[in-house]
Amino acid sequence: MRLEITRKADLATRAFLLLASASGRMKAGELAERLDASPGFLAQAMTPLVNRGWVRSEPGPTGGYEAAADPATVSVLDVIEAVEGPTDVGGCVLEDRACGGGGPCALHVPWTRARTLLLSELAATPLGDLGDRP
Repeated sequence: MRLEITRKADLATRAFLLLASASGRMKAGELAERLDASPGFLAQAMTPLVNRGWVRSEPGPTGGYEAAADPATVSVLDVIEAVEGPTDVGGCVLEDRACGGGGPCALHVPWTRARTLLLSELAATPLGDLGDRP
């Protein structure tokens, strides 16, 4: 069993925080360099933030990325789910599927409680509380 955040979700979080602390637009190359990421991987991480309207992306020679939302209004869980997709609270602890078949496993109840608490904590933590940690 692994509980981990993907590199893409981490990069999206760090990029959003850096943009929010910047004054104005930042070129993709500069942002990638400051976050020690490849431009291609940065683009993958930024697309969900742009799609949600939290970051603006302007193409062209004078373009770049710019924060469009206050990090205090976006939760850690919001970013994780934007990048990774919706979180499944009812999933099986043993396999990547819904519990079923012969009934839930022995760990179903405590696992569901623990996962619910974790998701609640992530949902209650605004990105702004993470500070400027690119």
